[in-house]
Amino acid sequence: MEFFKIKHDIPFMSYGRYTTSISLVTFLVAVFFLATKGLNFGVDFTGGTVIEVHYAQSADLAKVREQLAEIKLPDAQVQNFGSSQDVLIQIPLKQNVAGAKLSEQVLEGLHKYDASVEKRRVEFVGPQVGKDLVENGSLALLLVSLGIVGYLWLRFEWKFGLAAIIANLHDVVIILGFFAFFQWEFSLSVLAAVLAVLGYSVNESVVVFDRIRENFHKMRKAEVAEIIDNAITRTMSRTVITHGCTQMMVGAMLFLGGETLHYFAMALTIGIIFSIYSSVLVASPLLLMFGVSREDFIKPEKTESEEVLP
Repeated sequence: MEFFKIKHDIPFMSYGRYTTSISLVTFLVAVFFLATKGLNFGVDFTGGTVIEVHYAQSADLAKVREQLAEIKLPDAQVQNFGSSQDVLIQIPLKQNVAGAKLSEQVLEGLHKYDASVEKRRVEFVGPQVGKDLVENGSLALLLVSLGIVGYLWLRFEWKFGLAAIIANLHDVVIILGFFAFFQWEFSLSVLAAVLAVLGYSVNESVVVFDRIRENFHKMRKAEVAEIIDNAITRTMSRTVITHGCTQMMVGAMLFLGGETLHYFAMALTIGIIFSIYSSVLVASPLLLMFGVSREDFIKPEKTESEEVLP
């Protein structure tokens, strides 16, 4: 299905050097912020206590934060959980204070202002668990990346696999760079979004790569740059429809999903935007730089003088 059809191919590859240069600068800036500021890991990774409480009416989060500050918990993170009456309180790890004792302290502080507050659940995440989550999350990213390279290598050719993984890791580092620069909380849900972006981005790359491979068979006399330009142009309608519909759903979570889903949706939004950019203006120019050619897919026919009789 096509909402619009572009008659003439857009010369994307003529801007390849500029777009890859911009991507390199953006990548280095993101790495700089990751190295200097680092990620603001949530309780899932650093360890701490998670308390879910229920109010009889809509909770005023600003007042809840003030009440927690009065009991010497100014660094507690407060957000709605599911509804405006349910509140999730995340308290970073504190030495010599057990999870159960801390939850009692929090509940007593909240009861001073509202006796209707009910404790729904308490979870304690130890520092070792947080450390294991960081290691396992990093391992998951590594394995997904290796799987993508292997898949594209087998389906296409090693140059495609290398170009795709560079573009995909570019997307991941950009997302992490945003979270490091703005010091947004990096939780397990955000890690899930990053892994989802990897799969989402490689899907876009595969669509373009499939059309490039098809064009090598159809456009016998065309230059490689023309073949890639045609492939990208012919998939533009599909790209607009797919990413537009996806972003509509993600946008609903971003603006209407509350604080619980906010950073998850933010990571997906950044990933969707940059996955379009990287698939078209990073992965494809890299193919040219790596020297992809028709011979990678079509073996040259042997002349009669080259044929050897058995």
